[in-house]
Amino acid sequence: MSLPNPHPDLASFLTALERAGQLARITAEVDPYLEVSEITQRVTRMNGPALLFENVKGSDFPLATNIYSSMDRIERSLGEHPRAIGERLIALYDRLNPPSLAKLWQARGELLRFRHASPRVVSRAISQEVVEPPRLTRLPNLTGWPRDGGPFITWGPTLTQDPRNGRRNFGLYRIQVYDDRTTGMHWQSMKGGRGHHFEAERLGRPLEAAVVLGGDPLVMHAAILPLPEGMDELALVGAIRGAPTPMVRATSLGMLVPANAEFVIEGHVAAGERRMEGPFGDHYGHYSEAAEFPVFHARAVTRRRHAICPGTVVGKPPQEDKWLGIASGEMVGPLISALLPAVRDLYAFDAASFHNLLGVAQTERHPRESLKTALALLGTGQLSLTKVALLVRETVDPRDFRALLRELWHRFEPVERMLLLPITPLDTLDYTSFEMHVGSKVVWDACGEVVQPEPPPADVPHLRAFDARIADHALWEGFLLVTVRREPRDVLERLVRWEGLGPIRFVAAVSDDVNLRDESSVLWGVFNRFDPARDFIVERQRFVGAKPVYEGRIGIDATWKEGYPPPVTMPEDVVRRVDARWHEFGLG
Repeated sequence: MSLPNPHPDLASFLTALERAGQLARITAEVDPYLEVSEITQRVTRMNGPALLFENVKGSDFPLATNIYSSMDRIERSLGEHPRAIGERLIALYDRLNPPSLAKLWQARGELLRFRHASPRVVSRAISQEVVEPPRLTRLPNLTGWPRDGGPFITWGPTLTQDPRNGRRNFGLYRIQVYDDRTTGMHWQSMKGGRGHHFEAERLGRPLEAAVVLGGDPLVMHAAILPLPEGMDELALVGAIRGAPTPMVRATSLGMLVPANAEFVIEGHVAAGERRMEGPFGDHYGHYSEAAEFPVFHARAVTRRRHAICPGTVVGKPPQEDKWLGIASGEMVGPLISALLPAVRDLYAFDAASFHNLLGVAQTERHPRESLKTALALLGTGQLSLTKVALLVRETVDPRDFRALLRELWHRFEPVERMLLLPITPLDTLDYTSFEMHVGSKVVWDACGEVVQPEPPPADVPHLRAFDARIADHALWEGFLLVTVRREPRDVLERLVRWEGLGPIRFVAAVSDDVNLRDESSVLWGVFNRFDPARDFIVERQRFVGAKPVYEGRIGIDATWKEGYPPPVTMPEDVVRRVDARWHEFGLG
């Protein structure tokens, strides 16, 4: 049985949200330079509605933002709760493993859904009601933060095909608009589009690409799913929905494009061409600095007659990508359990930019299976970009940060339960190793026997007396956080060797822009700001042959360091201007 699809395109979804009281129309003129970003992130943090900016300064088209910023809107866009999708996929896998004729017959209803994985090719499409030369500067492109290198298309999933075998990839990358026909293409490390471009460059040919703006909300969401390399996102959409995704032949490319898109920008990414792209205030809450990236050349733009452009705002969490990331994990997470039977549940923390802290609940069926599980996860798709993997017993909820810290307190010791990997692939956006694409990872294994039966202490007195450079502190289930305003390395060196800390095993130094009593701020301020190999200070370290052995307390320098890109902040004049105009926006 197929799922109902009441929202075949973006316009119909926005209409449904408006009827449900979850869309606000803003008719006042708003500047896409900083103003849209300031308004949108305020509404996001108020748990407010989706926004439709009908009068964007300098643009020919309206702009929709904050579309997915609640689980209710996510569920409306998918047609069901994302967890139900994941549970259905894993239930099908379990029913067919091992396969038999009887099981195949019993699961025939679900299996029939997969006949819709191939798209339905149509001859006419709303995405091609208008065909025109590129005028990309007339789109409502956002400059979200003051140091951004220019305006960006922030919600433009890109279609490419592998030049070796024609397999499709549909991924979301930021796109800096240079002029009416040229943009940057920020293909990050380990992403499908980057792999396709790599193969095209080896062949010395350009790679055709189509940037898709808007459309079926499930198709839009599919672009961020962390699927295994080579798996077709649009085929999965058809299988999930039980109805084929309508596609139409591009007007100037040899590929199919979504028939229900608002815009399709057809073009190619040249071989061997690079141009400076950025800076950009991204979801790490810092700028990613300017670097050379491939260049996209637009040939044509096709669109519906009354097109709406989607956009999103990223920056210091929480932002809209929180809800998108959580939903993606709910949909795809069960598939990881199918690949790795020891994994019972896992959760990537949005405030730690998803890649920087992964909680994993697993069962340890064999001695040290937890490390086997961790290494398998760190070699799987986008999970290979994980910086910190924290493994706990299957009875622990990996979504509960305090529960993870309690397990560290009771069951972790570094001699046998910490694995530090010093040279590994890292998220392109991660700045902490000072080397793009490369950094270190750590596995903390808290699945063993209890090593500390006593509860964690409620406080650590006399820290200021011990070292006046400590401005504030907080204890999170035995994990000590200290605000250090100068010379953090020296402070940590002293703390990890101070007997006054008793059984405390972790001390993290943070900068004073971190609220030590707010979970989201702690996750952001700690896990986004250290590279394990560079920033761990271990109380005692020795070698047994070539094997490093870590003993005692671990200090983590998670302070902002010279050479890091600055955190994103909005200029005060923009904040005051939005304050003064707030009544014009009708947002309460």
